[in-house]
Amino acid sequence: MPKTKKIVSSFAIDFYSANTTTELSLPMVDGGIAAGFPSPAQDYIDLKIDLNKEPIANPSSTFYGRVKGPSMKDAGIEDGDILVIDKSLEPRDGDTAVCFIDGEFTLKYIRIEPDAVYLIPANANFKPIKVTEDNNFCIWGVVTYSIKCHKNPRPLKERKK
Repeated sequence: MPKTKKIVSSFAIDFYSANTTTELSLPMVDGGIAAGFPSPAQDYIDLKIDLNKEPIANPSSTFYGRVKGPSMKDAGIEDGDILVIDKSLEPRDGDTAVCFIDGEFTLKYIRIEPDAVYLIPANANFKPIKVTEDNNFCIWGVVTYSIKCHKNPRPLKERKK
């Protein structure tokens, strides 16, 4: 069976093909997971989710991307996170999108105004980019999901220092 493979690497993001030909059904807690007080554990879980298919509505136009850099960190998208990017979606104002501008890919919010498009970072150390007709620009795809690693290799007592 075909595996996910890297298809393009750039300064801001590495792109991978999406492989939906395999199946990986995993148990899923349907009743929600308490983030406050613990809830009684379920004795069994009968709902399944296939992470090869669930986040992908349009397999032929969906790609994965690994984020490089901190320009969207305040949106919770950080260096190393994995994005699910759908090229078939019509971009809307406020979407998080992978854009191609002047030979480089970038990940930003898009602000669409009647007379201009702006690429808005989620990090105060970066400035918004106003797209002009002088730019070689396209919205390459809309980010539909992000996947991040929450495992911290350090024990909690070390993290509190």
